[in-house]
Amino acid sequence: MQSSEAPLSPLPGSALGRALLAYGEARRTAAAEARRALSLNELDARALLFIGDNPGARPSHVRDHLGITSAGVTTLIDRLVQRGAVKRDLDAEDRRVNHITAIVDLDAPPWSELRAFDAAIEDAVTRMDPALADRVAGVIDELVAHARR
Repeated sequence: MQSSEAPLSPLPGSALGRALLAYGEARRTAAAEARRALSLNELDARALLFIGDNPGARPSHVRDHLGITSAGVTTLIDRLVQRGAVKRDLDAEDRRVNHITAIVDLDAPPWSELRAFDAAIEDAVTRMDPALADRVAGVIDELVAHARR
């Protein structure tokens, strides 16, 4: 049986360019699967990871990191509080200020799924020759800087 659809062709460009695109796609897919398993939307997951890396962050820090409105960050933090993922603490000196802290362990299942892909990549990097890893990092940094220009 013949298909009327043309077979998929490989991505154009260099092997390095294709590898970087494949890395990006694999990371996005892993993140989407983790969010689906945890029933989180992308913004909530990004906020939770930021709060986990910045315990005691103020809502304005989360807002600035995500590029959303004050009302949006309030709603987002409310969802994470209701979910039992974060808590709000009043500032001891200024009771108008909240500090947000993750109360789930982002290094333990099921929450660790949010970082599993990056952890696996980091593990693979630590197994590389350190000099090679440094050269590859330099090349990637240069490519990203060029793409941002």
